[in-house]
Parts: sequence; C-alpha cells; structure tokens
Amino acid sequence: MLFFKKKTTPVPLEERLVPQNLGIIMDGNGRWARKRGLPRQAGHVTGAQTFRKITKYCERCGIRYLTVYAFSTENWKRPQEEVDAIMNLLHQYLRESLADFQKENIRVRFIGDRAPLAEDIRQLMEEAEESTAHKEGMTLNIALNYGGQQEITAAARRLAERVQAGEITPADVTEESLQQALYTEDQPPVDLILRPSGEYRLSNFLIWQSAYAEFVFMEDILWPDFKESDLERAFAEFARRNRRFGGV
Repeated sequence: MLFFKKKTTPVPLEERLVPQNLGIIMDGNGRWARKRGLPRQAGHVTGAQTFRKITKYCERCGIRYLTVYAFSTENWKRPQEEVDAIMNLLHQYLRESLADFQKENIRVRFIGDRAPLAEDIRQLMEEAEESTAHKEGMTLNIALNYGGQQEITAAARRLAERVQAGEITPADVTEESLQQALYTEDQPPVDLILRPSGEYRLSNFLIWQSAYAEFVFMEDILWPDFKESDLERAFAEFARRNRRFGGV
C-alpha cells in the first residue's frame, strides 16, 4: 500500500494502467467542513459533487466497475441531525441523477441492506437501477447501508437456507457459490482500493472482493477536494505494483 503525504507527479496518460475494478472510500467530508468552520453537512454536499465528477471521469478512463462507499452500516451511529442531512442529500441526488446519468453510459446499482431506508429513497433507487439497466458502459455500485461483514453473513445465511431446503448440499457451498450470493455477484475481484483523508483501514468495505486488491491511502487530500489529477496519481502508483496473487 502507499501513503501519499505530498503531491507527486503522475505517470503520463499514455503509460497509465487503469484498474478494471476500482473501490473508493469517500472519506473526509466532515473534516473538510470543520477546517472551514462549516457544518458537517456542507462537507457532504461538496463531497457529493466530487462523487459525480469523479464517477464520470472513471467511465471516460475505461474503468469497468466502480464501487463507492456512500453510507455504511455503522454510520447510523452518527448524530441524528447528520444522518438526516445525508439522507436528504441522498434523496436529492437520486432525483437529479435519474436525469444526469441518462446522458452517461453508466449502469447504476445499489449494494447493501435497503430495508432500513425510507420508502421514497428505496423507490428512487429502483428507478435509477431500472432506467440504467440497459447501459453497457461502466457499472457504478453505490454502497448504501453497506458493511462487508453484513454482506458475507447474509450470503452465508442464503446458502444455509438453500441447504436446509434441500436445494443444495453442504459440499456445494464453495468460494464460487458464496461469491454468487454476494451483492456484487458476477463482478470480478477489486483491483484497487483508494481512500483519501489519511485513514489507513478498509472500514468494513468490500472485505471479500478486495482479498488481493492493491491499496492507495492518500494523506494529502480530503474527499471534497479530490480531483481527476489525484485519481491519476493513484493510477500511476497502481501501474507500478507487481501483482503476484500469491505466486512468485
């Protein structure tokens, strides 16, 4: 993994190796707002704008799968005022994205437990998925009320229920069958996990999918300030990695 403590010069675009499957932990919204004497909600608003910009850039770069960490299963522990602000922002974003993403060749999917979310938000999520299902470009996974441990537990429970029902035997429970029971199903493993803000952990994000992912943690930037050039820096570092997948 790499810890970016200061700006570095990106590799020229013609030498760039772009990951097929990218995960981004969009971190630092609250600290960005606090540094400017603003309420934390202001950081989430600016962070949402950054998300839309970076998502479109990823599609233009040729990334096939992008998963962004929007709201974790642990984020409900935050102050209610902040949770409400995030949900209101999500509602607004979903309404705007229904029109915005129609212009892009991006298929939108949501991963996570939808049950605790408000009905109007769940409906907008379904509309976003249905209206982009025919897209053949990048698949955008928005991790919402998502936790990696919760995802694996739910997948194991579904397989156990199938065993109990006699549909499969215990011997049929394999890495492949568990993968098919995850939210990401047939998607390939994650190549690169990117996290700005100076935190050096996965925070329960894509635990199964990132078993052999490369990690780039960037100390020198918070998510609301994240730019296309910062993404290129991460791609440059990814291109320098020697990925052996347990081999030599």
